[in-house]
Amino acid sequence: MIKQYILWNWGMILILAAFAVSLKETVFLDKTTIRRMYILIVAVFLLSLVVFAEFYLTDLGGHANARLVLMAVRYSATPFILAMVIFTLVKELRWFIFLPAMGLAVINVLSIFNGLVFSIGDDGVFRRGPLGYLPFIMVGLYCVFLIYILIKRSNKQVLEIIPIAFLGSSFASGLVLPFIYGRDYSRIFCTTIAIALYVYYVFSILKLTKVDALTGLLNRQAYYADISSDPEEITAVVSVDMNGLKAINDNGGHKAGDEALTALAMCILRARKRNQLCYRLGGDEFVIICRKTSQAEMLQLVENLKKQVAETKYSCSIGCSHLDDGAASVDDLLQRSDSMMYAEKAAYYRNSGRDRRHRREPSAEG
Repeated sequence: MIKQYILWNWGMILILAAFAVSLKETVFLDKTTIRRMYILIVAVFLLSLVVFAEFYLTDLGGHANARLVLMAVRYSATPFILAMVIFTLVKELRWFIFLPAMGLAVINVLSIFNGLVFSIGDDGVFRRGPLGYLPFIMVGLYCVFLIYILIKRSNKQVLEIIPIAFLGSSFASGLVLPFIYGRDYSRIFCTTIAIALYVYYVFSILKLTKVDALTGLLNRQAYYADISSDPEEITAVVSVDMNGLKAINDNGGHKAGDEALTALAMCILRARKRNQLCYRLGGDEFVIICRKTSQAEMLQLVENLKKQVAETKYSCSIGCSHLDDGAASVDDLLQRSDSMMYAEKAAYYRNSGRDRRHRREPSAEG
């Protein structure tokens, strides 16, 4: 039995082992994320045991009650794993993301006795109940939400979209392929999920070479690489600088400063549209590079950003520049945008009656 389980799941075992070792050695993820990923690894491994035991008993014949229990666990586990993936990758979400999965688990347990979702006939054959497709619908809804929220939070670059698509399609395969290949696909489902999670992890680590670890925006290295790629498509630049970050750090500590920068970054992400990439150049300085963006769209971006920031307890200074203003290059756009932003920032400190040091280089705090 053990030998047969290993033969069925050897690829998954190797992938999960590599995943666990990689997590132990990584310095890029916080402890909470690492702990949740370990839970995912254990969950996928346990699900593989359940799937193997269920089909092993099916092949033996009989054992209807044990098969029903294992079936309830299997149908409940996938939504829980998906909810855990979302909970791990999207830190702002709370435990309520598990509520639909918990509700489905209750229905699956009840189905052991009333056959609402599944049953096993006297002939030992599996049958779907009136709610037989509910587990698949639940997984589908979780998949859609997972893809939606990951894409919404991304910078819409290929390095981010590929792993999101891979992760989503791997889970979605569990909705379609069982109806094509039957129980044979169920045997490799856990391996498919293990591969998807590990691929997403690897891409996430690669992404960190281009992404600011604190805010999730693209970093300075990505900025220099991107402005050198098809610079003729860049039509506008928006400069953003947080007001009063030094005071926030002095009064609330650097944790408060980090929270302020993260809040501003979220405002920028919510305000931007397609073809508008967001970067943190360093300290409290951000820039949005707009490709194939009209002047009206640039001004709308600035207005959207102001509205987003107005809903927080923070403030920022904003400058913008468009090719229609007479700028000749990306550097010229940035210089004009920065000049406008610095003027607004000086007015902010003048009107607020605060003293302020001379402006430091772009990587300094303001």
